[in-house]
Amino acid sequence: MFHGSMVALVTPMAEDGAIDYPALDDLIEFHIEQGTNAIVAVGTTGESATLDFDEHCRVIQAVVDRVASRIPVIAGTGANSTTEAIELTRCAQQHGADAALLVTPYYNKPTQEGLYLHHKLIAETVPLPQILYNVPGRTACDMLPETVDRLADIPNIIGLKEATGDLERARELLSRCGDRIDLYSGDDGTALDFLLAGGKGVISVTANVAPAKMARMCAAAATGDEKTARELDDQLAALHRSLFLESNPIPVKWAVQRMGLIEGGIRLPLTPFSQPYHAELLDAMAQAGVATNTREH
Repeated sequence: MFHGSMVALVTPMAEDGAIDYPALDDLIEFHIEQGTNAIVAVGTTGESATLDFDEHCRVIQAVVDRVASRIPVIAGTGANSTTEAIELTRCAQQHGADAALLVTPYYNKPTQEGLYLHHKLIAETVPLPQILYNVPGRTACDMLPETVDRLADIPNIIGLKEATGDLERARELLSRCGDRIDLYSGDDGTALDFLLAGGKGVISVTANVAPAKMARMCAAAATGDEKTARELDDQLAALHRSLFLESNPIPVKWAVQRMGLIEGGIRLPLTPFSQPYHAELLDAMAQAGVATNTREH
C-alpha cells in the first residue's frame, strides 16, 4: 500500500504563522496531479515540532478529508513522550489516516530497550499501521538494526523510514527484517541506491519541489530500470543537496513559495531562508526542471 515517492509535505502558513488551509488543499491537489504515491502529513518537514496538539490533529484531518482516499495518507505522530505519541496516533486513526509515522523519541536519549518498549506500547494500544522513523542526526537517538528486528515481529508495525543515509545500514536492515516490514529511505541523496537494494520507497523532502520526477524515478527503480532511474536522479541531485543548505524545512518552504504554491510563513525558532543561498537553490531547481516565479521573495 505504501510505496514509491511519498512526500513529507510542508505545512503552508501565512506570514504570521497561521496555518493556511486553502493552500494546503491546493498542495494536495498538486501532488495528486503530479503522481505522488502517498502524503505524509505533519512530519518533520511539516513543522510538527511547532504545531500544538489541536493544530496537529486538525492538519491530519484536513489532509485526510482533501485526499479522500485517492492516495494513502501517513500521519506523523511521533513524540518524545510515549503518552503523547499514543494520543497523536489515536487522533490519526480517528480521522482516517492510513498509517502513522513515529519518529524515535528525541532529546531524552532512551536506551534500545526503551525504544522497543515505547514503540511496542504504541502499537499495542492503537491498532493503526505504524512506520518507525529513525533519524539520529535530528533526534540524538539511533534505533539500531537489532531493535528494529525485534519490533518487526509486532503485527501493525509495518515499516521503517531509515534516514541515516548509510547504505550498509540499509542492507543490514533489509537482510534482517525486509521480509517482515517494508523499508523506506528517508534520505533523498541516497534514496535511489536504497531502492535498488530492495527498499519500497522514499519519504521525500525533494518531492515537495519536483514531485513528478521523484515519482518517475521511484517507478523506474521499482521496475529495475536503473538507467532511467539514474538519469532522473542525476537531474535531482543538486536539489537533494540544496534543500539542506539550512535546516529542513527552511529551504524547501522557500522553494515551494518560489513555485507560487504557498506563502512565506514559517514558525520560530525556524527563520526564513538566508539570502546568500537563494541563487544556489534556484540553480538546483532549474537543473531539476522546476519552474519558479521570476521575482525574488
